[in-house]
Parts: sequence; C-alpha cells; structure tokens
Amino acid sequence: MQTTTRQKNNNCEGMLSNKVALVTGASRGIGAAAAKLFAEEGALVTLIARTEAALRSVVEEITAHGGRADYIVADLANSASIERAVQMTVERHGRLDIAFNNVGILIPVSPLAEVKEEDFDLLNAVNYKGIWVAMKAEIKAMLSTAGAGAILNNSSVGSFIGNPGLSAYAASKRAVNSLTETAAIEYGPAGIRVNAIAPGTTMTEMIEQWVAQDPAIIEKNNSLTPLRRAADPNEIAQAAAWLLSDHASYITGVVLPVDGGRRA
Repeated sequence: MQTTTRQKNNNCEGMLSNKVALVTGASRGIGAAAAKLFAEEGALVTLIARTEAALRSVVEEITAHGGRADYIVADLANSASIERAVQMTVERHGRLDIAFNNVGILIPVSPLAEVKEEDFDLLNAVNYKGIWVAMKAEIKAMLSTAGAGAILNNSSVGSFIGNPGLSAYAASKRAVNSLTETAAIEYGPAGIRVNAIAPGTTMTEMIEQWVAQDPAIIEKNNSLTPLRRAADPNEIAQAAAWLLSDHASYITGVVLPVDGGRRA
C-alpha cells in the first residue's frame, strides 16, 4: 500500500520535509509523479505547466492525501511566463529551496536532414532555453531567499550517445548536461547544488508519441536495457527526490543515468 503524506508525517519526517519545491512540466508523467512524491516526502510543492485542468487534478490528489501543493499555469516555451512562475512561487511561500526542471518535448522522429526548422526551434525553445531561463530565475530566487538550494534538471540517457532519428532532441538534452555541470561549478560556492538525471525508456505520453511512429521501439529499447523493461515514472521521481534532498548534500555537477543499466 502506498504511504500517504499524512501517514509519513505521523511517523517520521520525509526526506524533503519543510522544503519549498517547484516542479515544471508537472501536469503528467515524470513531473506529476515527482510532485506527488515530493509532497509525500514533506515538501510544499508548486506545480507548473500549461494545462490548468491537469494541474488542478494533480494538486487535488496531493491535498486529498494530506500533502501541500498549489499550481501556476505557465508556458514553458515563454521566458517571461517561466520567470513569472518562479517569482509567484517565492511571493506565495517566501522562498525557494529546491527545483525540478522536468520540461521537455519530442518532435517527429526523422533523420537529421529531414528535421523541420520550426520543429527544431520549438524543441530548443522548450528543452534547452526553457531550462536555461528556469535555472536563471531559480538561482536568483534561492540566493535572495533561502540563501542556498538544489536544482535538478531532467536530461535523457540519449544525451550520452548518438541517436538516429532523434538528433535535435538528444542534442538539446546534451546541452542541458552542460548547463548543469557549469552551474554546479559557478554556484557551488554559494551553496546551490545543481544535478541532472538521465532517464532511460519511461512509460509516459512522450514515449507513446514515439510508439506511434515506431510500434516496436519499447521492445527494441528493452532489449538493450539490462533490466529488460521500461521505467515507471515514479521510479524516476524517486531518484529526483533523493538528489534534491539533504541525503545528497555532497553531490553536485552529476548527470545520473536512471536507465535500467542502459549505459553500463
């Protein structure tokens, strides 16, 4: 039986107890799973995404189980919208302790020379620039309020290798790895840790888009994964929660594969 926030708080503090958390892309998939888990582990969570109905549903589920959560509707391809969401989080809760930048989209799978420029631009506006803008706003918020903090970016196991059909997507995630590592060096002295996770095949709506183009892709990926299966979003969320918690207090600048052994 899943442990609810109320049950956990009655027994012991969660590993994110009393943290003010922000999760982007939180209306579904890994983001929604992370928001629920962070609340279960004691955080006060602000969920950010474009779809209000989905955000409201996740927040209602969290609060029904005794967690603390609210939401802000924002376009993660729009810099002003992202900055406003971070600012609103601080205005509501007085500070920002941890942030999970889970934003990411997938464009149609195709060879590099056949990728449409408008698709390339949209993908990078969200997957790369969106995380850059969010990190800038989050770092400033942490420095001016909590004085320290932890940021986690969602990358991909595909960021480490060549990816036929996914050239732009993989490149955008490799750029996220570089942002993560550089920010860890720049802001470590100020007490801000910056890490990333690199999930393998995970059962989200994004993978369903890929399946629509290649029905055998999950089977193909599983055959290359030592655990021989895809991840559930909650398994990725567990890694995210740990890296953002004080249990990982001496870890920064890491891009952690959460991939069932794919990179082994």
